[in-house]
Amino acid sequence: MATILSPTPSTQLAPPAALNPLVVPERLLLGPGPSNADPRVIAAMNQQPIGHLDAAYLAMMDEVQDLLRYTWQTTNPLTYTVAGTGSAAMEATIANAVEPGDRVLVAVKGYFGHRLVDMTQRYGADVVTIHQPWGEAFTLDQLTAALDEYRPAVLAIVHAETSTGVRQPLEGLGAACAAHDCLLLVDTVTSLGGVPIFLDEWQVDLAYSCSQKGLSCAPGISPFTMSPRAVAKLERRRQPVANWYLDAALLRKYWGPERVYHHTAPVNLTYALREALRLLAEEGLEARWQRHQQTAAYFWTGLADLGLTCHVEESLRLPTLTTVRVPNGVDAKAVSRQLMSNYNIEVGGGLGELGGKVWRIGLMGYNSQPEHVDTLLHALGTVLRQAV
Repeated sequence: MATILSPTPSTQLAPPAALNPLVVPERLLLGPGPSNADPRVIAAMNQQPIGHLDAAYLAMMDEVQDLLRYTWQTTNPLTYTVAGTGSAAMEATIANAVEPGDRVLVAVKGYFGHRLVDMTQRYGADVVTIHQPWGEAFTLDQLTAALDEYRPAVLAIVHAETSTGVRQPLEGLGAACAAHDCLLLVDTVTSLGGVPIFLDEWQVDLAYSCSQKGLSCAPGISPFTMSPRAVAKLERRRQPVANWYLDAALLRKYWGPERVYHHTAPVNLTYALREALRLLAEEGLEARWQRHQQTAAYFWTGLADLGLTCHVEESLRLPTLTTVRVPNGVDAKAVSRQLMSNYNIEVGGGLGELGGKVWRIGLMGYNSQPEHVDTLLHALGTVLRQAV
């Protein structure tokens, strides 16, 4: 019998210390994401993987595409999931829509507007920006005036600004962009599954989201869609998309009838997302939107009873994520630590200009329930009384 020889290094790393089987702590995730997943989503994810070219998996991909079109209210043929988190889907929209030298107008009103600026610059765009204070939204007149002034090829804007809790009105903006021969690119990361969205009616050309917020799925698989106008620009490109992994011209051959292999898909995350979207469709979009609004309004009333105020005026406030102003003299991070250590509740702190000034509290998807509001308000009230 042949002896299998292996080289013996002069020094060899010792094995790591023995570990116990994994135990994940139970948390109530009421920050800006992730949210807790429905147990049925976890059960769907915890099945054996199958091949990413298996006929059963390909059929599942078709189902996910149809469910995403319903959730976004679009008929876009090129609608699929990016194998990555929401930031990968964000980059996918830019990589496919922007060529070097394209003028891109970014409407910045928070942290993730700045991320759009950073990404578009990396793809060689001629980036121009307009700004609103963190906690406010743009008016249609302001955006239309910027289109008139800058004549961009793409306008990028965040629908639900996760750093501020602002919902940006989009009605009329797509028509204005189309009149200026400009593509409208929209971030729906914190709105999909919890806030009314009508991509076709609003004439949105590119949109992206994530799985772990309003859809209450595990992170790592992210919705992405391109309108026929955006696809036409993709097909007119003078050079290939600079990002091979996110190139929609390649990926549509995998997601379309050709089924050409591109990458190893996140099979188990697809199971989970399919179930999360199935549950959304079972509840119905209007019922789901109404549930989020009612739960958020209940929360806002409870905050007022505690003497706390919201950073964003109610007409522009997201039902999925609320920025709560930190009272004077209170250490925001200390309160967050107490909520976690004493109550196993996660809330988010402020980003950028709002660092230390607000808590970001998410009531998204599976977590948009009055009982979770009651649990949080009781804990928050207790911690704040101890802090003063």
